[in-house]
Amino acid sequence: MALFTGAFFVAQVSLIIVAKPFYAIFCTSCVPHKPKAGFTACQMVDNLERLGTLWYAMKQIWRTKKIIKMASNIEVQKKCEWCGTIFTAHKITTAYCSHRCANLAYKDRVRKKRIQEFHLKHDAELKPNSEKEFLTPTEVAAFLGVGRTSIYRYIRNAKIKAVRFDGKTLVRRSDIDKMFDYIIASNNENKPKEKTPISDFYTTAEVKEKYGVKDSWIFHIAKEHDIPRTFHRGKTYWSKKHIDDYFVKKAPDPEIKEWYSTQDMQEKFGMTLTAIYSFVSKNAIPKKKVGIMVYYSKKHVDIAKGLIAPEEPKYYTIAEAMERFNLTRDQLYHYVKYHNIPRIKVGKYTKILRAELDKFFEPPKIE
Repeated sequence: MALFTGAFFVAQVSLIIVAKPFYAIFCTSCVPHKPKAGFTACQMVDNLERLGTLWYAMKQIWRTKKIIKMASNIEVQKKCEWCGTIFTAHKITTAYCSHRCANLAYKDRVRKKRIQEFHLKHDAELKPNSEKEFLTPTEVAAFLGVGRTSIYRYIRNAKIKAVRFDGKTLVRRSDIDKMFDYIIASNNENKPKEKTPISDFYTTAEVKEKYGVKDSWIFHIAKEHDIPRTFHRGKTYWSKKHIDDYFVKKAPDPEIKEWYSTQDMQEKFGMTLTAIYSFVSKNAIPKKKVGIMVYYSKKHVDIAKGLIAPEEPKYYTIAEAMERFNLTRDQLYHYVKYHNIPRIKVGKYTKILRAELDKFFEPPKIE
């Protein structure tokens, strides 16, 4: 706009300078009939008018150049939207520091747009038709909002009924709808358990005296198992319940009557202390601690050394029962629950009574 204004004024001044002499020729009042030396008053006025007009035009041109110069020297510190580099921009709308960043940003926008269009198209294809009676596992996965692997697992565990026809797995739509008819909605919210205040405590000396352990061991176990403690008048008090529970879990099996000491194993098997520690750790030998002495189960050591034959276990683990009777985990728990087969909990593992489970699965006899 400023450049156009300057050009307009230049054209106007040029027109005045060129046209004014022709105007003076036809003006009889300004040109005398007889030429005289010097200028007439009218000519002097015309010359002054021309100079004034020229001065005004030059002033406008100078202002225009100044505006153009100011506009071209604008400097704005901006951050490139692609690479994050700080650069100097000459336009407020500039978003990228270089032509390369602008091209990369454009390609990224195109790529994201294509990906979005692909997902929309893919979701539309996977969305099951409400009129279809049979669905593929992929369509069922899209319908339920889970992965296809989960659908195959549900089919394998008989949670979803499916038919394999000519190499293709099909699921009936009505069976999926019936799945939710058996789900009982529970309105009971999980309420936070109220913490019972701890009122019974052991002092450190009482723990040492009762269980024959050292100070450092007590603090180590308390930190590892998060046993509550408190301080009162310079003494440390430990939660009696938590201490007793820990030692009950660590207590040796009452059925184990015979034990090896470390010295006994060194004399009988000729093992070093390092070999003994590695051996009992590798074979999970039960042990007990009495004061500073550590004892290891004689029976388990002899079995691990091959001196006596191992006894047949009285319980099945879940994995052993599943493998022996070719059952899934859900089927096994169903039989154990509804037929009242005895089971025990050992730590985080569940064990099932071997005799009862064998009796339940033994083939029928006709006498």
